[in-house]
Amino acid sequence: MTDSFTPAEHRVFRRLRTPDKIQYFLDYGLAYNKEPDGPTCRSPRAVLRDRTAHCMEGAMFGAAALRMLGHPPLLLDLEAVHDDDHVLAIFRSRGHWGAVAKSNFSGLRYREPVYRSLRELVMSYFEHYFNLRRQKTLRRYSRPVNLGRFDSRHWMTAEEDVWMVPEYLCDIAHRPVLPRAVETHLGPVDARLFAAGKLGRVE
Repeated sequence: MTDSFTPAEHRVFRRLRTPDKIQYFLDYGLAYNKEPDGPTCRSPRAVLRDRTAHCMEGAMFGAAALRMLGHPPLLLDLEAVHDDDHVLAIFRSRGHWGAVAKSNFSGLRYREPVYRSLRELVMSYFEHYFNLRRQKTLRRYSRPVNLGRFDSRHWMTAEEDVWMVPEYLCDIAHRPVLPRAVETHLGPVDARLFAAGKLGRVE
């Protein structure tokens, strides 16, 4: 499925030889897409062309880049309350899970592959997942979704928006990360963590 990229596109992917290099490209090679002209859900090809991505687009690009390294193109959806969902491109190394991600908040990006389970990986985002009212907002997570299921719809190279991917992520079941009784006792985010999370944020 990687052969549908052009030689120039392949050259970019060949430079992304490790997950941390993929994350560096997501952070510094792509501007954050604030969708000034309306919602978008562009394919990795369109992201490369425009050099901009938001969370969903960055996750799909990350999944495509991880596929080039021999990993399955897996996404995992994090569901929030009073906040936007967040999507990770996840990978496994030596039996442990890691992730790459594009986010406007600094704490919601890369995770080294040191987590023994998906729940461990998800919970590493909990304290960093907050809204601008300093509320901790992460509540549920999905099972991994292999984007190979969308290969026939050319999710990696389509010129039109690939809305079928986020629509599918919204439709599947999600597991809770904490009991409902605990939700009412969560404290606000520490002021220093809040400031750190917004470092470099595109307003």
